[in-house]
Amino acid sequence: MKIWTLYLCFFTMLTVTSLSAPAQNLTKTLPTLKLSDPLPANLFVELAKAINPAVVNISTSVISKGRRAQQDPMLEMLEQFYGRPYPDYNEPGKPQRMGLGTGFIIREDGLIVTNNHVIQNADLVEVQLSEGSDIRYKATVIGSDERTDLALIKIEPKEKLTVASLGTSKDVEVGEWVAAFGNPYGHGHSMTKGIISSKGRAISEINKIPLLQTDASINPGNSGGPLVNSKGQVIGVNAAIDARAQGIGFAIPIDEVKAIIPQLEQRGGIRKGYLGINPGDIDEAAANYLNLPETRGSVILGMNEGPGKKGGLKIYDIITDVDSKKIKNSRDLVDTVADLEPGKKVKLKIIRNEKPKTIEVVIGERPNERPRPGQVAQPTKSFNGQKAPFNLGFMVADITPEIRAEWNVAAEVQKPIVIETDRGALASRQGLRVGDLIVEINKAEMKTAKDVLKALKKGKNMVKVARPGGMTIIEIEAK
Repeated sequence: MKIWTLYLCFFTMLTVTSLSAPAQNLTKTLPTLKLSDPLPANLFVELAKAINPAVVNISTSVISKGRRAQQDPMLEMLEQFYGRPYPDYNEPGKPQRMGLGTGFIIREDGLIVTNNHVIQNADLVEVQLSEGSDIRYKATVIGSDERTDLALIKIEPKEKLTVASLGTSKDVEVGEWVAAFGNPYGHGHSMTKGIISSKGRAISEINKIPLLQTDASINPGNSGGPLVNSKGQVIGVNAAIDARAQGIGFAIPIDEVKAIIPQLEQRGGIRKGYLGINPGDIDEAAANYLNLPETRGSVILGMNEGPGKKGGLKIYDIITDVDSKKIKNSRDLVDTVADLEPGKKVKLKIIRNEKPKTIEVVIGERPNERPRPGQVAQPTKSFNGQKAPFNLGFMVADITPEIRAEWNVAAEVQKPIVIETDRGALASRQGLRVGDLIVEINKAEMKTAKDVLKALKKGKNMVKVARPGGMTIIEIEAK
């Protein structure tokens, strides 16, 4: 338990006089503070009475498939922010509690706002209106969106419910008193207080929307609960914490939430622009190798029969600008395209074969069901390949239907793939991985495994590889 000690500090303003300074610059007066009336002593008591009836506890379960959930490459970071571990599937066929969260009622008929990560991948969502109630309502997911981390769920209550009052976040000030409501660690209808610590806090890894930061205690289970101002109005949706520190919580501004709610209810998701490509990042080594002026842009690692391919994009094109907006990385590209209106024609600046090019593409509409990014699975069976020369310690093979399925390689990709590496061998020590697609060796394009064997030489080899998440250059020195 943390024990906080309040120190009341008094500061005395000292006037420092400089003999060499002009007389008119001797005194600088701080602006006079214009303070409003003192807060009532029972403010937070009244807030609790007003808000708690609209706050609900959410519990989620999954039906075990008898296997451990696939490890997400960003799992550790997300658990730090969300404070929710992924379930361990170990009892096939039985519902297993996945997590706890919070929501708040925005309509008398049982429409509830919460976070997407609270209900994502759940087979069963249940809502408890008050902590002491034995009644658990089964909820239906009306709509959700991963990048804004918002979801709408609906229950069928027996009577009209108390509704939270939605305020505005545009007028929120740093230092303003706020209260956070939620279900931390299952302690239903808990309330904490604090202030707004910062506005517009951009954390693109967890949300495309700049967030409100608060020091009101937000713990695992608070996700989806309301952050309210001293007037009892919801100004944000509690979404994340930074578990590396104390007193750093984040909420989605309510103005953004109000703009998204109609789409979630009517469409089940947000209407987003779409190119139909699998984008990846470019690291510093790849940028230097390709003579790029800076490490930014996004490389195309795969694509379907979508707008991008119809517009002329090709595998391994690097997109640097979308309608004059500079693209930082793959996440920036996804968010930029998603914000575009489907049907709009845009100009894309790309680099193809190390040469700049501009093409026009008509933006499509992203399907509602967006697959989650995942790691390429390690092979469960062996494949025939060819051993690299010079004792480099890896095997390479041409793409076959079996290999394509095993490593989830896009249909249009026709590059040799690394199917085996020897632990401790030269190539492995220098960064080559199983599943890497070999795009070029020493500036020469690779189309087959034989091309790889012929291109490798004694001495330094610059190998351009594509792998889940991006493109990189590996320097392999054969001895």
